[in-house]
Amino acid sequence: MLPTLQNSNYFIFPESVGWYQNQPQHEVERPEGMWSTYSLHFILSGKGYVEIEGQTYTLQKGDGFLFFPYQKQRYYSSKDDPWNIRWVHFYGDHLKEFLLEKGFLRNLWTLKRSAGLEKAFHELLLEAETYQILRTTELSTLVYMILSEFMSYAAPLTVNRGMESVDRMLALLPEMQRRACEPFVLEEWAETMGVSTYYFCKLFRKATSMTPLSFITLCRIQFAKQRLIEKENWPIKDIAVEAGYTSPSYFNQRFHEHEGMTPSEFRSLYGQGMFN
Repeated sequence: MLPTLQNSNYFIFPESVGWYQNQPQHEVERPEGMWSTYSLHFILSGKGYVEIEGQTYTLQKGDGFLFFPYQKQRYYSSKDDPWNIRWVHFYGDHLKEFLLEKGFLRNLWTLKRSAGLEKAFHELLLEAETYQILRTTELSTLVYMILSEFMSYAAPLTVNRGMESVDRMLALLPEMQRRACEPFVLEEWAETMGVSTYYFCKLFRKATSMTPLSFITLCRIQFAKQRLIEKENWPIKDIAVEAGYTSPSYFNQRFHEHEGMTPSEFRSLYGQGMFN
């Protein structure tokens, strides 16, 4: 366990890291809204089970799972063939946008290659045990290495029944992102999938761990941030309209909720060609 950094300048930082081995009684259950960090697990041997939206999935060597902040979590080891599992909990202010951009919104994965991931887990655990919080840059670098290795070689785990609809929903996300700044009409998107609005929302949450409107808002804020930097002379109200908000005050409110600052403050901090 590591202390939580307040006002951290790091993109990513570990909260804890460790492993379980030969413990058939290993079982974790966290209600929705309880856990504020990301949780990444990777299975080296044995097998175990992950429950998502009432369905139980069997995971084994080479598989992994990624839970998001405040998501309901339930997973446990096989008693007959206990899993040898590595895990890390981590946090960062802009990880949601990063994972969204890379398409990592689902929970269950399998690794096409794992040697680098195992090595990164070992190095992070050794660093935390040896130096604890003394070398924060090393800790941040190593947990980023874990996430990078995972994202480089992870493929969606689709061996279980019931994943076809999730795959269809995930395939729809790029189009939703592209049209995020247009007026959002839930009924139209549900019709695209051929389902009711209720089932669309349920399926969307299962696939992405967020609501459709939360996803649209995230895409709009991401678009607005880029515009604030690119169009330094544009009025904030014009960028608000382009991002899909007819009310500048509501745009300011949503932007502040996500970024912890107003659009004007963001432009002052990140504008003026600092990325040139």
